[in-house]
Amino acid sequence: MIDDPPIPAATLVLMRPAAAGPPELLMIERTANMAFAAGALVFPGGRIDADDWLVAEKIGNGLDHAPARVAAIRETIEETGLCPALSGPITPELVSQVRQELDEGVPFSALIEAYRLQFDLNVLTPFARWCPNFKEARRFDTFFFLAEAPTDCQEASAAPAEAVRTLWAGAADVLDEISAGRARAIFPTRRNLERLARFGSLDEASADAIRHPVRKVVPWIEEREGSRWLCIPEDLGYPITAEPLETARRF
Repeated sequence: MIDDPPIPAATLVLMRPAAAGPPELLMIERTANMAFAAGALVFPGGRIDADDWLVAEKIGNGLDHAPARVAAIRETIEETGLCPALSGPITPELVSQVRQELDEGVPFSALIEAYRLQFDLNVLTPFARWCPNFKEARRFDTFFFLAEAPTDCQEASAAPAEAVRTLWAGAADVLDEISAGRARAIFPTRRNLERLARFGSLDEASADAIRHPVRKVVPWIEEREGSRWLCIPEDLGYPITAEPLETARRF
């Protein structure tokens, strides 16, 4: 076990209808030099900072996990250029300006005030919370949220300092790429992709999230017939809840 407390974090799974078949999810491929999950496909997200708490105090209205919701929105703007959960009109040019100023270190709270941005945090549906205790360079306690992709922003684009590309794809298609060795993902991402692959729409995914109240997932290792397996609880909506350790940690 790692003695340092985990870093609070938040992730946003943006979904949009596909031309045919299951909905598409927005993912980014992290750069190869990142301290955590280098080269992996992940959903936009990152740590919850002190300013996210300030924003949550102003617009959270007592909503559960409000600072995490704010962080998920802010990180999505920073990493993809998309601005989800807005409750008022916005232009692509304004989103680009907000993204640039966030990159320059301007607090999100200051930008919300300066540009009179209005967010509806209720449109983010809590989906999961993961806190693996693997001996990695960094350990995160991450909330996952679901939301509809915005349609009034520019196309998603990767932040060069953090990612080499963005992509829209169905969850099953991403899993196929990972299985074929053409993409990589860490254990929590694969488990969440497997769960998301079961749904034909955001409404279905949100309904499943409501049926399975969010509990912190802390994977554990147990012996099964002479092999070590990495396991998660069986009552949280995940279709696969155990995997041999040698494949679970292959990334």
